[in-house]
Amino acid sequence: MLLAVDVGNTQTALGTYSGDDLRDHWRVATERSTTADELGVLLSGLLDFDGVEGICLASSVPVLIREWETLADKWAHAPLLLVGPGVKTGIPIRYDDPRELGPDRIVNAVAARERYGAPVVVVDFGTSTNFDVVSPEGEYVGGVLAPGIETSMEALFARAARLVKVDYAPPATVIGKTTVGGLQSGLVYGFAGQVDGIVGRIREELGAEAPAIATGGLADLVAPHSRTIERVDPFLTLDGLRMVWELNA
Repeated sequence: MLLAVDVGNTQTALGTYSGDDLRDHWRVATERSTTADELGVLLSGLLDFDGVEGICLASSVPVLIREWETLADKWAHAPLLLVGPGVKTGIPIRYDDPRELGPDRIVNAVAARERYGAPVVVVDFGTSTNFDVVSPEGEYVGGVLAPGIETSMEALFARAARLVKVDYAPPATVIGKTTVGGLQSGLVYGFAGQVDGIVGRIREELGAEAPAIATGGLADLVAPHSRTIERVDPFLTLDGLRMVWELNA
C-alpha cells in the first residue's frame, strides 16, 4: 500500500493506494509545529502502518519534511520519496529555476497530462489559487499564482469591521439582498471571473484551447459558476504523487 501525502500551507491531503486504486483519503489541518510522533498518533487512527510499503510526499512546508521522514522511519518502517529536484517526473519542466516550483504544482501537471492530455491547465484552489500550464508539446511551461479564496476572505474580514464571516456557499442570486448574500456573491462570482479571465489569457498565449481542470478544497464551490473549468478532479494531486512514485520505483 502506498501512502500519498500532499502537505499544503493550510491543509494536508492524504490517500492510500493499492495499485492504481485510491482506497481511502483524508484531509487534515496542517500544523507547522507538529512532531513526527504527533503525526504517527494521528495517522495510526486512520490507517494500519503495517500495510504501508512506501510514502510519496510533496510538501509546501519545508519545516515539516524532516518530521515526515522521521515518521516514515520510526512509525511506518517504509521508504519515503520526497518530490523535488532529482526526482523523475516524466514531464519536461520549462521554468527558469525549477527549484522555485512547489512540488504540488509539478505532480498536478504530471497527473493532468496523463489523465487529460496536452495542452491542459490545472486550477488548484488552495492557500493560493495556482494555475499550472502544460503546453501542446506536453511540457510544463509555468503558471500563475493568485491569492486563495480563504486567504482573500480572511484578509477582508480582518480589515472591514462591519463585515461578518460567511459560509463558503453559493448565493441565491448574483445581486445580494443582504450583507451575507453580497459577500457570498463576491466570493463565488468574483473568483469564477478571476479563473475565466486568467484561463482565457493563458489560452491566447498558448494558441490552444487547453481544458481547465480544477482541484483543491474549494473547487466545487467555484467550478459550477466558471465558463472555462471543464471538470473538477478532487484527487488530482494524490494521483500525481502515485504516478511519480511508480516512475521512480
